[in-house]
Amino acid sequence: MNKKLINWLGLTGVISLISYICAVIFSPLAYPGYDWFSQAVSDLSAESSPSRTLWNQLAALHEVCSVVNVMCVSVYVSEKKAGTKLFRAGIYLFTAMNWISNVGYKMFPLKDSGAEITDFQEKMHIVVTAAVVLLSVVSLIMLIIAGFREKSLRPAGALACAALLMMFTGAVGQGIVPKEYFGIMERISLFSAVGYNCVLGIYLFTAKE
Repeated sequence: MNKKLINWLGLTGVISLISYICAVIFSPLAYPGYDWFSQAVSDLSAESSPSRTLWNQLAALHEVCSVVNVMCVSVYVSEKKAGTKLFRAGIYLFTAMNWISNVGYKMFPLKDSGAEITDFQEKMHIVVTAAVVLLSVVSLIMLIIAGFREKSLRPAGALACAALLMMFTGAVGQGIVPKEYFGIMERISLFSAVGYNCVLGIYLFTAKE
């Protein structure tokens, strides 16, 4: 069966993940002394960061494709009435989270990598992060419940459960492990949402009419 354009656009989820991985791995090359074990990923894109330009280049496809992907998934599940209402609501909230993440972090980037949060811009960066985390958790929980209730949605629900566990593991780990390993825990949390975005893209690409 021939795939429609919207199905092919599901591959943007895969492209988004690859772009993000490249940014996380290679941006530190432009940041002398950067320690990925202890430093946050956001340090790489801070306004004063020496790796900001390289990060923006490597993450360019991630930022565009992540939103394109979840928007296409939202349109698809809406038009096809795919899954249950709870499942679709979870997809919509996950899409809103991606919009807030992409727009919010561009409007309110950190000024200084590794510095204390002091002014309005940096405080808004934290507000954006809180909104992203809240929407991520709520949307994933909705998708997990939908997966338990509907047999056909169990794969999506199981992967949402895995993503949520990664998110909580990273969040809890940041407060438990020594500061020297903060960066590792943060990356576990960050890749949960980026990875699930890719999962939704694959779901869209393989969806049958």
